[in-house]
Amino acid sequence: MMKRIACCLALACLLFTGMRAPLAEAPIDYAGELKLDMTSDTRKQEVTVHAFIDGDTTHFDVPKDVAPSGVLKARYLAINTPETTNRVEEYGKAAARFTQERLSTAASILIESDDGRWNLDSTGERHLVWVWYKPDASSDYRNLNVEILQNGLAVGNAAANNRYGEWCTAALEQAKAQGLNLYSGEPDPDFDYGDALELTIRELRCDPERYDGRKVAFTGVITMNDAQSVYMEAYDPETDRCYGVCVYYGYGMSAPALSILKVGNESRIVGTFQYHAPSDSYQVAGLSYRMMDPDDPDNIQKVGEGQPAYAPMDPEAFARGTAEVQTDQGMRTMDCAELALYTTVQMQDLHVADAAADADGLRLTCTAGDVQVQVRADAAACAELMAEGCAGRTIDVRGIVLREDGTYLIRAFESDAVTLHP
Repeated sequence: MMKRIACCLALACLLFTGMRAPLAEAPIDYAGELKLDMTSDTRKQEVTVHAFIDGDTTHFDVPKDVAPSGVLKARYLAINTPETTNRVEEYGKAAARFTQERLSTAASILIESDDGRWNLDSTGERHLVWVWYKPDASSDYRNLNVEILQNGLAVGNAAANNRYGEWCTAALEQAKAQGLNLYSGEPDPDFDYGDALELTIRELRCDPERYDGRKVAFTGVITMNDAQSVYMEAYDPETDRCYGVCVYYGYGMSAPALSILKVGNESRIVGTFQYHAPSDSYQVAGLSYRMMDPDDPDNIQKVGEGQPAYAPMDPEAFARGTAEVQTDQGMRTMDCAELALYTTVQMQDLHVADAAADADGLRLTCTAGDVQVQVRADAAACAELMAEGCAGRTIDVRGIVLREDGTYLIRAFESDAVTLHP
């Protein structure tokens, strides 16, 4: 009762004196208040999305006078969002989702340089840009770089040292003051903080959406090491089939860790299973190895030795076949080529209809009956083919099933991987 009286007296005092309770300041929409100046001396180009990579990296379709390939790999200026590609970090998925949601429904997207030219980042492959988008046709352009900062989904990356530095700094400080996302002190609901799920490669390959973003552990034979990645496979006796997975280990692994990832080893891998946009497939990343703590359950480790299976593959099944696979969600129909992805296979009696040389070796277009099979022979595998010529010949091939630009192919990488028939 006394508390109610006190509250009434306080309210009466406020009304009597004309005082008003202070109102919380509304957050400022820096991304909307910053205006695009089409008359400035910066380079500008309207674009469309080619591929979403993560929160601060997007590939855009552009005219060839901007990028000869027609695709510009854009790294957003002034921001650094948590990773989702080579490893998964807290709030990385939220940042990637935020960028994709804004741009996938945009009425228009425009990229802008920081000065009068298109500048590359330290990798020499990505262009540093400001990204502007119109939510709808009647809207003004919004600056996505600033919007990501003001939503607390990035840290500043030299945020003050560029054209829109003041806006970036203000947006970042506001996000910190509001405690948004990265600055909330709260766990990320999309991040897996738990122990690794003990799975098989078969489970990962047949039901990938279920394990996307999860920390997993599995065992397989390492069949190939290429571009900071290894390919692994494991035979499943229940289905009499091999299943494969790509594991990205990156640039920071120590020599003892790399010895565990040696071709021919059967190894236990612990990492995050995730969709990898550039390859349009799932991979495992975020590996760790603590040499001073060998019993750490998150360590990768060698458990034995093994050999590639090189399972026989029928060209017709590879090109057109499907198979029913059992998952925890029920039966699922998958293409045979998709099921064979990242596994070693062998195929016989392929007729070479065309052979085209490139920087990596030979690209062979082969036929078997009325189906077509693509083979990419690495330099080590195509010396004999180059010397003798292979167009119009018949070959046997063994290699790893990969997918490039939506097409399944066999990558022959060993010196004796392709055999010419007499």
